[in-house]
Amino acid sequence: MKQKTPRHHRIHQEGRHSVFGIVVLMFLINIPMYWFVQPHWVSAITLTLTAILLVFVAYFFRNPVREIEITDPNFLLAPADGHIVVIEPTMEDEVFHEKRLQVSIFMSPFNVHANWYPVEGDIIRSEHQKGRHMGAWLPKSSTENERSLVVIETPSKLQIAVRQIAGAMARRIVTYAKVGKQSHRNEHMGFIKLGSRVDMYLPLNTEIFVEVGEAVRGNETIIGRLPE
Repeated sequence: MKQKTPRHHRIHQEGRHSVFGIVVLMFLINIPMYWFVQPHWVSAITLTLTAILLVFVAYFFRNPVREIEITDPNFLLAPADGHIVVIEPTMEDEVFHEKRLQVSIFMSPFNVHANWYPVEGDIIRSEHQKGRHMGAWLPKSSTENERSLVVIETPSKLQIAVRQIAGAMARRIVTYAKVGKQSHRNEHMGFIKLGSRVDMYLPLNTEIFVEVGEAVRGNETIIGRLPE
């Protein structure tokens, strides 16, 4: 694996309107406060609070540039930042109707919330399902929470499923994957707002390189290797 570009951050496209709106709000609030409110320490407090809000929103929607080169097409990259919470065989009844190796990443509100494609291949299924908003760390969240599903068929004809799951705080899942398109490394699959989770369903004989509790970085950490 070779990293191609230095790490730096920008604002994700999903958050640009939010950041712009807060900047406008700062002007609308703080300029009148400065001119018409006495003493000036009151306007200073208002400026500080709105600046903190702007920094938090910009931090949440940060979009780190991560581009890497991988020579082995069977390597699986982490689709999200967070911690591994599940590595276990699971009966997958929605897509494959067979046992699959489930690998799940829990994303806290402080993680980068962009999601990347874990492998290259053809997108053969992409759909969104409404549901509940339980804590994303709960096992039932995989099947009962609001979620989006993407199924990718690799060049070696293996199929994997990636599921974006809304958490207790998350209220919007954005998925860019479209049936008939291709998934590419270094490319965003979507974005989830606030704490959430991403599940992968892999062939049972997939070789896994991470452990439960381990911190991973999207589009950088190699999760495992698909069978030949």
